[in-house]
Amino acid sequence: MADCRVFKSLKGEMEKFKPLSPPRVKIYSCGPTVYDHPHFGHMRTYVNTDILIRVLRYFGFKPFQVMNITDVGHLTGDRDLGEDKLEKRAREKKETAWEIARRYEKEFFQVLKKLNITSPSVAPRATDNIKEMILLVEELEKKGFTYQTPDGIYFDTSKLVDYGKLAHLSKEELREGARVEPNPYKKNPTDFALWKFSPKDVKRQMEWESPWGVGFPGWHIECTAMSTSALAV
Repeated sequence: MADCRVFKSLKGEMEKFKPLSPPRVKIYSCGPTVYDHPHFGHMRTYVNTDILIRVLRYFGFKPFQVMNITDVGHLTGDRDLGEDKLEKRAREKKETAWEIARRYEKEFFQVLKKLNITSPSVAPRATDNIKEMILLVEELEKKGFTYQTPDGIYFDTSKLVDYGKLAHLSKEELREGARVEPNPYKKNPTDFALWKFSPKDVKRQMEWESPWGVGFPGWHIECTAMSTSALAV
């Protein structure tokens, strides 16, 4: 295989690409939230990933790409607040959240094909991996990384000393609510929901039993669980 170099975000410099098990390269791509039509901004991301995959193949590598389908847990608010986007669109369209998810998922892959974008090797759905997410939250809970609030289970970023290192962010300099609504339940601005409780006065279409009560996964834990499971092969 020819010499392939990539930009490493952690160091901020180019270096020779060395996969764990050459020539196989495992890739995880954050996929779409399937509540609406895909648009130009969405597809830019997948065009970029497609270019990476094609370059890796050119250099003799064999990419194995996992791209998740977020069909639950992505809220309208940016601070783990608001309504689930799938539930909201289902109410607007007078359809089930499951029908909405499957329709826009199908449309998403049709657009990928039209743009000649390489299809992922595996495309797991969040709703098919609820058990894995619950087990992962339980593991984080046992290790002391979580806390419970009236609306869910949250990850305590203050317990992770190197949180934000890949993005070169300083937790101390981040201010919640500077551009969006603040979440009154969070201990730290950077904390995020692992499991959200279903509203007591509302029956959600997508909700599951858990050790903490009936609810649904937080958007952030989904990719962690699915990547851990799908890339283990």
